[in-house]
Parts: sequence; structure tokens; C-alpha cells
Amino acid sequence: MLLQALQSNREGLETVRELVCATTLLYNIIFSVMESTEKHQRSLSFTCGVLVLFLQLRLGLTGDCPADGRTWVPFGDGCYHFVHGAEDKIKSYTFDRAKTLCQGFELLTIQSAEENDFVFKYSPEVWKNNVNIWLGMYYDTNSDNMKWFGEKPVGFSNWEDSSSPSDLMPLDTCVALHTNTGKWENAEEVKQKPSALLSALVILSVVAIMGVSAVIWFLRQKRNLGTSIFTPFEYHPPFRVLDPDRSCLVEAEENDNVP
Repeated sequence: MLLQALQSNREGLETVRELVCATTLLYNIIFSVMESTEKHQRSLSFTCGVLVLFLQLRLGLTGDCPADGRTWVPFGDGCYHFVHGAEDKIKSYTFDRAKTLCQGFELLTIQSAEENDFVFKYSPEVWKNNVNIWLGMYYDTNSDNMKWFGEKPVGFSNWEDSSSPSDLMPLDTCVALHTNTGKWENAEEVKQKPSALLSALVILSVVAIMGVSAVIWFLRQKRNLGTSIFTPFEYHPPFRVLDPDRSCLVEAEENDNVP
């Protein structure tokens, strides 16, 4: 019985060890996924992850920029509004959000090297850090080329070496201008869950697995302790044979008691 109990306990420890190893492996896998996701997010933040809204208004026949209380900067035949300060409450924007806020105006469109150079040189006067500016550009499936909103063709381009309009791009491709280089880069806008939520899910998953492992170990230990180690037993002393003299004395006493 004792050997059986020890064997059962050994099996229980092996089970717990396997659960711990499985938990550790799962944690490592989740951690690797989180690290990969964070790297992917950092990569996207360099291209389109951190959005800075930029508004452009083409000049009309009057040649005047809008008098709407905003700071409009004229250049060539256009007026440009760099969103910043108290007006920039969100600080970063998705591409769809940028288009929504630009109703009545346009996202930045660049038609010449001079215009691109103007935006590149003026941006440090507005933002201290390097930011990325959305360009009002989309991928046209009919022509398999990038186009400006309003169906205007892209005559001038300033792509990064790693980006090109000839690349095979998905429908949700967006384009941003890097204010530190003045170059353009395309990237697929990925809708990702907040990293804080992902971290919380990972922690809860690990805690849940450890809790289940502890419960299984406790139940196994309880069963082993209740049925194997402390199994009740009775003690029976060995039978002792009386010597002949004492045996005769006992027999005589029994005979005297008989009437």
C-alpha cells in the first residue's frame, strides 16, 4: 500500500510538472506574440501609426486664404493649415478619421518638388518631433496606380527606396510623408487592439492556467492522502501459546467452576 501511495504521488508530481511546463510554454508563446505585435506596432508608427492631420485648401479666384480663425499658410496657388496646439486634441488620427475632419477641405496633395520641399521645411516650425503627415492618396484598382482624391493623377512623387507605387498594394494602403526626410512611404493601415488590453489578457490567461494547475494538484494530493497513505488498519497481536503448567492450572480452574 505504501509503495502504491508513493507511486501515485510520483504520478501526481509528474502531472503537476507537466502542467507547469505547459503553462511556461504557453506564457512564452504569448510573450513572443506580444513582442512581435509591439515590434509591428513600432514599425507602423514610423509610417502611418502616428497620424498628424494636415489640411490643404486650393486657392479660388480671389486668391485669399480662409478667414476662419485658423492659421493658414499660403504657398504657390494653395493654402495650408498645419493642425497643432489646442486644436490638435487627438494628437494622432486614423486615415478615415483624418478624411472626416477634412470635410470641406482636402488632405495634403503634393504636385511638385517645390511644394514637397515647402512642407518638409515648414513642418519643424510647427512640430518639434518628427511626425508623419497623411497624404490624400488612394490606390485605384481600375488603373492599378495611386491617385489623389478628386481623381487627380499623381504627377510628382517622392517615394522612399523601400516604397513604390509599382508595388503590389492592398486596397487599404495609405501614404504618409516623413517630416524628417520629406520622403513618402506606403503602408497598410492595420487596426490593432490596444497593447494594454492584450497584456491584461495574457496575465489573466497565465493566472487562470496556474489556478487550474493548483486545483488539479490539490485534488490529486487530497485523494492520495485520503486513500493511500493514511489507510486505516487493525493491529492483531500474535497468538501466544501457554506453557504446560499454566495450561493445566487454567484447565483446573475451569473444572472447579463447573457445578
